[in-house]
Amino acid sequence: MTSAQGHSPENPFPVRGVAIRVAGWIDKLGAVWVEGQIAQLTLRPNSSTAFITLRDPAADMSLSLTCPRDLVVNAPVKMTDGTQVIVYGKPNFYTGRGTFSLRVSEIRAVGIGELLARIERLRRLLDAEGLFDPRLKRPIPFLPGTIGLITGRASAAEHDIVAVATGRWPAVRFAVRNTVVQGPNAVPQIVDALRDLDADPDVDVIVLARGGGSVEDLLPFSDETLCREIAACTTPVVSAIGHEPDNPLCDLVADLRAATPTDAAKRIAPDTAAEQALVSDLRRRSARALRNWVNREAHTVAQLRSRPVLARPLAAIDARAEEIHRVRAAARRDVKRLLATEADRVGHLTARLTTLGPAATLARGYAVVQTIATSGEPHVLHSVSDAPAGARLRIRVTDGAVTAISEGSE
Repeated sequence: MTSAQGHSPENPFPVRGVAIRVAGWIDKLGAVWVEGQIAQLTLRPNSSTAFITLRDPAADMSLSLTCPRDLVVNAPVKMTDGTQVIVYGKPNFYTGRGTFSLRVSEIRAVGIGELLARIERLRRLLDAEGLFDPRLKRPIPFLPGTIGLITGRASAAEHDIVAVATGRWPAVRFAVRNTVVQGPNAVPQIVDALRDLDADPDVDVIVLARGGGSVEDLLPFSDETLCREIAACTTPVVSAIGHEPDNPLCDLVADLRAATPTDAAKRIAPDTAAEQALVSDLRRRSARALRNWVNREAHTVAQLRSRPVLARPLAAIDARAEEIHRVRAAARRDVKRLLATEADRVGHLTARLTTLGPAATLARGYAVVQTIATSGEPHVLHSVSDAPAGARLRIRVTDGAVTAISEGSE
């Protein structure tokens, strides 16, 4: 069984067959309105057809357009590279070369009012997402070692920033990235330069600079892609676009808005003379403050030294020495009096004990008679019955003791 044409290597389509079929499919598509920026416009002298490359400013995509030459020449607004337009055309596939294009029958330039309205809608969108939040602004370093500069080649903005910054701080260094600053290629080149400088660890701050211009000239700096790229940077970004009245959206997203490129140079590079004057003034003020502090402390020490307790530190001790001697003498006298009183009391008690003791009784002629038992233990004789005849007795008198034998009671 033979397979359908184009579904096997044995039965392929010829080139013309594929081209005719693709052209037929594309021809079935209806006409569409498309908006974009003119990236390239070609008007050949002997050709009645104009060739246009229409680019999407928010993405790296483009379309090829063809249109009658008169449609471009007689347009109410001059068509040049970078012009924002809206075209009406029908998709077309040219089978001879296998190329796709949009056959345009109407071209409208986007007016200033429409551009401003779109910028305002984008501003509200980015504001709602928080890209303008002041809390997200990164601080600008006081003394950047290297300044990343994105600007046009040999532009007045580059000259002003470099001249003013080096005049204020001669040691400052620049990493310059020259890009297109208007037209359809501006946004991709600026975004690439921004990413390159943000990835460089030596770059401390990035300046996006351009001189003044019309609303159309400054359109790339209100592009959504560029605004989001600035918000995603980790390095602080300074926007110095145009003059004071100009206010593209990148001014709102950037960490710092400068009115002009010269103002940006003044705000990121400190003035050497002013800083030296400030340091000198601070040194004088600190020296004066230190001298005043030393004088105050010296005065305080002098006052302390002039006080009596420090002027004559032994005076208080001398005043108390006599009192201490007097108290010691009184204490010694009281102790002696107490000892004498107690000695007398002890003598009286001793005399009483002596008087009441058995030795005094024996001294008056009395004797203590004890019986000596066979066990040898003497017992005081209380009754005549305790000393029968023949009992051994021990008689104690004042100067000793004698033994005797009892002869019985009388």
